[in-house]
Amino acid sequence: MAPTRREFLIIAGLSVIGTACPPLARIASAKAKVTGAWAGLPGAPGRAPALTARRWAMVVDAKKCYDDCTDCMTACHSTHNVPAIGNPMHEVKWIWPERFEKVFPAESHPRIPEAVRKQIGPVLCNHCDNPPCVRVCPTGATFRRTDGIVMMDSHRCIGCKICLAACPYGARSINFVNPRPFIRNLNPDFPTRSKGVIEKCNFCEERLARGILPACVIACREKALVFGDVDNPQSKVSQILDRKFSIRRRAELGTKPQVYYIL
Repeated sequence: MAPTRREFLIIAGLSVIGTACPPLARIASAKAKVTGAWAGLPGAPGRAPALTARRWAMVVDAKKCYDDCTDCMTACHSTHNVPAIGNPMHEVKWIWPERFEKVFPAESHPRIPEAVRKQIGPVLCNHCDNPPCVRVCPTGATFRRTDGIVMMDSHRCIGCKICLAACPYGARSINFVNPRPFIRNLNPDFPTRSKGVIEKCNFCEERLARGILPACVIACREKALVFGDVDNPQSKVSQILDRKFSIRRRAELGTKPQVYYIL
């Protein structure tokens, strides 16, 4: 019996897929070797293995920071195509400088030494273990990975701003305008966002996948930023925290922030 029209189309479609896939796979493989599109993926030949951790964390030694240094911010913003809009009302930031009294308002009192009060350090998303932004997001656009990195999926973000209100650190920005015209030097290796989308620090997860430390950590000439696995007692982060006293931003809220400050 002759096949029906539906059966004929199914057979023809499977034949086309079977014929086309091998050449497409070879083309994709060749392109990846040229462009590095598969860099950091498991099993990718000739690539550095991905950096992994049970729980990523960062230590900021504020005593090593000085007022006019913006190396970590410049590196972060240029790497991630953060727009330089110029209007404070529309500012987008992933990492930025703040004084002690604004970063740690609960610890501020009249007897704090002048040098500490005027101390400036970088602030960023704290990648909390109990992130309020994740709890309130209605679309799942912001979520927490198993290694603790709090992520943003810009394709699922509807710009409702609920996460902005929930974050007690002011670590999230919304693109009130189209950010692309305000990107000075476009980095083709990182996607740009669009108007109405929330963004923030992602602990350079795309670099970790390629075996590279965060841009801010590498750019810091004073080695004030240390990044690593806080659950690994042999990591530099753990060793520093075991030796030196540190505090976290607004830890009393129960968010369990994973950026530690040495003052």
